Amino acid sequence: MSIQQISFSVRLWGLAQVIRLFGHHYPAYAKHLKAYNGVAQIRLQDSTQGRWYAFQAGRITTGKGLHPRPDLSLVFRDLETAIAFLDPWVDHAEVVHAAKNFKAMVQGDEEGLAWFMQTLNLIKTVGLKYGTPMADGTTRYTTMTNGGPLFVYVKDGKIVRNTPIDFVDGEDAPSWEMSARGKHFKPMRRANVAPHSLAMKSTVYSEKRLLYPMKRVDFDPKGERNPQNRGKSGYVRISWDEALDIVSSEILRMKREHGPGAIATYHSSHHQWGNVGYYLSALMRFGNAVGVTRVSLNPDSWEGWYWGAMHHLGNSFRLGSPTNYGTLEDCLKECEMIIFWSSDPESQFGTYGGQDGGQRRLWGKELGMKMVHINPHYCPTAGMMEGKWFPIKPGTDNAFAIAIMYVWITENLYDKEFVDTRTTGFDEWRDYVLGVSDGVAKTPEWQADETGIPARDVRALAREWASKKTYLAPGVRGSGLGGACRGANGTQWARAMILLNAMRGWGRPGINFGNLQGGTPVDIHFYFPGYAEGGISGELNQTAAAANNYTRMPHIVSVNPVTQTIPRQRLPEAIIEGQCEGYPLDPSSIEAQFRRTVYPAPGYSRVKMLYRYGGSSFGTVGESGRFVDMYQSPNLEFVVNQSIWEEGEALFADIILPACTSFERWDIGEWGNAGGFGLHMQEQLNHRVISIQHKCIEPLGESKSDYQIFWDICKRLGLGTYFSEGMSELDWCRRVFDSTDLPQHITWEKFLKKGYFVVPPASDKLRPPRDMKWYLEGRQKDIPEPYPLPGAYSSKYGEGLQTQTGKIEFVSSSLKRFDPDSPDRPPLNRYIPAWESPKTEHGLKYPLQMITPHQRFSFHTMSDGKDSAINDIKDHRVLIDGHFYWIVRLNPTDAQRRGIAMHDLVEVFNDRGSVICAADITATLAEGVVHSFESCATYVPIGEPGKSPDIGGCMNLLTPRRKQVAKTESTAAMTAQVEIRKWDRKIAA
Repeated sequence: MSIQQISFSVRLWGLAQVIRLFGHHYPAYAKHLKAYNGVAQIRLQDSTQGRWYAFQAGRITTGKGLHPRPDLSLVFRDLETAIAFLDPWVDHAEVVHAAKNFKAMVQGDEEGLAWFMQTLNLIKTVGLKYGTPMADGTTRYTTMTNGGPLFVYVKDGKIVRNTPIDFVDGEDAPSWEMSARGKHFKPMRRANVAPHSLAMKSTVYSEKRLLYPMKRVDFDPKGERNPQNRGKSGYVRISWDEALDIVSSEILRMKREHGPGAIATYHSSHHQWGNVGYYLSALMRFGNAVGVTRVSLNPDSWEGWYWGAMHHLGNSFRLGSPTNYGTLEDCLKECEMIIFWSSDPESQFGTYGGQDGGQRRLWGKELGMKMVHINPHYCPTAGMMEGKWFPIKPGTDNAFAIAIMYVWITENLYDKEFVDTRTTGFDEWRDYVLGVSDGVAKTPEWQADETGIPARDVRALAREWASKKTYLAPGVRGSGLGGACRGANGTQWARAMILLNAMRGWGRPGINFGNLQGGTPVDIHFYFPGYAEGGISGELNQTAAAANNYTRMPHIVSVNPVTQTIPRQRLPEAIIEGQCEGYPLDPSSIEAQFRRTVYPAPGYSRVKMLYRYGGSSFGTVGESGRFVDMYQSPNLEFVVNQSIWEEGEALFADIILPACTSFERWDIGEWGNAGGFGLHMQEQLNHRVISIQHKCIEPLGESKSDYQIFWDICKRLGLGTYFSEGMSELDWCRRVFDSTDLPQHITWEKFLKKGYFVVPPASDKLRPPRDMKWYLEGRQKDIPEPYPLPGAYSSKYGEGLQTQTGKIEFVSSSLKRFDPDSPDRPPLNRYIPAWESPKTEHGLKYPLQMITPHQRFSFHTMSDGKDSAINDIKDHRVLIDGHFYWIVRLNPTDAQRRGIAMHDLVEVFNDRGSVICAADITATLAEGVVHSFESCATYVPIGEPGKSPDIGGCMNLLTPRRKQVAKTESTAAMTAQVEIRKWDRKIAA
């Protein structure tokens, strides 16, 4: 025998000895061995060498050679591949290469193969210790949430409490420090997480948890399905085997009877944190393995920037919004005034951020910066920062912005050098503002009736703005996200924000975008993948995996054979009417947003099965009552919902698969790290924190992780090994860890035990330069981002912007090419009144303007409802007669006219729907404006779903389905005319 043959033979024999040894020493491994009875075989393809392993009741017997009837086999084409695979620390790039080229194959029982691969992989993980024993008898674990990292304390298998992480001096990396105007600043030595993260323990033990697989009582997969009763009829508990058999059988039936595209996967905008369990990871890998119609997301919360501002600035990979590099230091040292325009960071905490930014904003206040707030609502940020409030009427912001620019032009207050050298189209823009081109001068008097802001106040603000170094802060991050960009005139507003800063000399010291939420000097060069890099998906087109993750962590590419897509906003019409069109999110270029898709796509089936995953859509999509009709449509033959809680759409499914929370499974992630089009979002944080997301407790009831559910279904479809690559979630976490820069600083064993790592900050000399300084000075780009793509430059690589001219465009070249005669998105950003306002026909019937900004106390639907501790916050929900009612805020004058007192139950209604809320009377709103946060988790109709008032708080039942502008997928959820009246429960009953 050759040396290689001997080596192979010894490894095969030694494997049996290791399995016996681990079964003896580790109870968890012994328990695993008892889970399967059968014969596994490892052999060469030519059958010249092999060994079999028989497992029975946890015991193993083995023999040299080939077994006549193995239940499963691992087959290797050659000795080199076989020897490499049996190395405990095999290079996964070699594994992937061998699998793709059929040098390694699996045959036989899928359940057995999954079990056997785990038997081999557990050898590397079963003995590892994690968590920190505490003096009070608890064990401290870590996890990562949408709002930051937590310590999780567990005793006797139950979570006792969770707390923010306090960093340890001398052990964790130091914090950055900064001096400005004679003062020295250093952030707190802790992770200042968002409040919704601290409420997550209460949701783990919620009475609303789905703990067992369920089947709708009047659904028979082999008989009457009764789709009209979805959302009405109850459920009966079934076994996992029955549930998985039904789901896998339906998947196969759909493909055989209807063809490709008959199955659609549909998920909410956000999910639990992590690189393994996130929807862009495990769900996408599952969908690609099965072959599904993808329900594509709109650029949710970035609408006006993506569909509007991008055409003047570029920045397509950032969805049209500015960046924040270096702006914290510049703002603290130079800025004299911050204008918060539709910006409430103290409520929304940036993007997956926490309360770190609040400390920095207080620094700005301490330095004497003047604060201005342009917002229909005197929001919590305004209350904390103080300053002048402009209570603008919703949807009129563009008129206000144009009038400011009118003052600058007529009083010669703008930066002529910047405009002349760094922009194009200004002459045409000036003619519009002055009324030369249309006969209407856009004076402060002209805007007064639209905005409700007196002309003298506009002039005063324009002059002070021009006299001070000013940071413009539109949206939550001060550079995009949320606010007015989500209304009917969202594209107009975002476009105007770019033009305003262009006229002020964007990039000069103290003149930039931001509200002290971003631009911290954390080390953004330390590599760790964000969720948008695709995790384990292997998807190279719909994620950013190809940029870094796929080469750093080799894994099998997954490709969806179905190219048909449906825009999320149009899903009900697609199902009910059988057709729709859309403009799906594609940030690769400016022009990519013009690509039109049609449903059904040529050659594909219409969707007959919906696989629903994650949070609710009733609370997050405009005119969401449409989804009731969709679920009850006979066109949907089967609906499965994979959910953690009984909320939203879960009760509109035929089969419910109970998923566990992130506290009950393994994952790994970094605070605020989105990756992809959210590149370097960690610069909104005071510290970069990377965490192993410990499996803190066992899954409650019979719930399973999302990954395990997908794997179990794939096993029944013959896709188990393809989906999992034989890896558990912990195995994938180790592979992610190895692909990052972490191993250069901490061992896997220490990271697993401690649970987190704080990335050291960049040195003073390596901090990113001030954003747009390079552009101001006409130099090559020197900020650390790879965007735009090389081919998107109209000049040399790295010179200029992504626009056709390479400059900020007052008149958009891309819109001229695409749709020069567009009535609602013309190349020159005209003020066009909203199609729904107090002045329109709808407004005459429903006179109150309702705004629905992002949640303050929960993250979309994630911490709301379901017995969450957040419910006890009286500014979130109000407990009345045993029910927690959603809150609607209205001005005292509007309340008095309607006879409404504090915490009266009221009906908020229009032609689209009706929601029962608790009234909050407050002078923080302009007269005629009502305020209620979007994204409640619950939908609780008091009668027939879709035809009766909701007491759950779904304000998006009242918002329009209409797009902001045609040929986009831009939602207008901040636009809705409503009326409010006291609700008499006796009459309603």
